[in-house]
Amino acid sequence: MKLLLDYIALCFFINNPNDLEPSKSFVWKCIAFYLISGSIVEGLISDPADGSLEVAMRAIVAVTLIVLMVVVLKQWPRFIQLLTAIFMCENFIMTLGIATEVLDHYLQRTPYENIPLYIGGLLILWYIAILGYIIRQMFEYNLLASLILAFWYFGLAYGLPFLVMEVL
Repeated sequence: MKLLLDYIALCFFINNPNDLEPSKSFVWKCIAFYLISGSIVEGLISDPADGSLEVAMRAIVAVTLIVLMVVVLKQWPRFIQLLTAIFMCENFIMTLGIATEVLDHYLQRTPYENIPLYIGGLLILWYIAILGYIIRQMFEYNLLASLILAFWYFGLAYGLPFLVMEVL
């Protein structure tokens, strides 16, 4: 439970991902939660089967990008730390995204129906900021370089699967 709270604190820019040592079971639970929560969110937005396929592709792209990052930077020993930090923070944001989808359902056809859209935009910006923070802490980049890498990671991890699904 302490490790989970430490990763949630990371989402608020408190902890350093270099200081967190996840166990193998924690990593696998994190990945499983990523797949399940992502499928729930995508299932609420579109067809559950297509959403699950998109989440699986997103996971593959995300792991590939993380592998590419640690290989290019010659930081392979940090792979598990980086993977867990990114996936745990995305899980946290995804959980908030599920709550936002539920809120969207209840606010339909009310004067407040756009609020979930704004919350979703803020969640995306927060997630990119978290990615930048993790990259900055892990690889000691400056703020601008970290945010550029975070933006590219987000764009590729979400954009490529979305593009494939739109073509199919």
